[in-house]
Amino acid sequence: MAKRDNYVFLGLQIVAWIIFVALCIEAGALLVNFIYSLFKPEVVKNLYQKLDLSQIYNMNRWVYVSLYSFILFISGLKAYLFYVVIKLLGKLDLSKPFSSFVSGQITKISYITVSIGIISYIAREVTRGLAHYGFDIAPLAPFWADSRAYILMAAVLYVIAVIFARGVELQNENDLTV
Repeated sequence: MAKRDNYVFLGLQIVAWIIFVALCIEAGALLVNFIYSLFKPEVVKNLYQKLDLSQIYNMNRWVYVSLYSFILFISGLKAYLFYVVIKLLGKLDLSKPFSSFVSGQITKISYITVSIGIISYIAREVTRGLAHYGFDIAPLAPFWADSRAYILMAAVLYVIAVIFARGVELQNENDLTV
């Protein structure tokens, strides 16, 4: 059983690394496209992932910068989330999983996840408000469509973090009594 758990754990580490690299590439590509679009506005219609924000850019450059900042911040937070997950998986000891490091990392993951959810929700509501002013917000929807899922996931992760914190307390008490 322990050998199978180690294989599953190794598989999870590999998947986390793949997701982390993909999110870093996405965040980097979005950042490079954003900077490039500020200096060469004619490329705004041909951005990464076929993101055509030329209508928004032509109507108001500051709205374009604000909305793209939301996209960059959310993609950066997602990459950072998986960086913390990789750090956790790298130092997690399956024979003694209840440690203050693991508890702290799970708490940090829950905070990052709720941040992604809240910022995505704010961005979604801001774009919904901009739709009333005639902005074409359809290309932006995929970037913050999952805000509620991140908030729910953060709640579950926070409960797990509290359980791990209590497990660390019990383990420390048990170590002192032995």
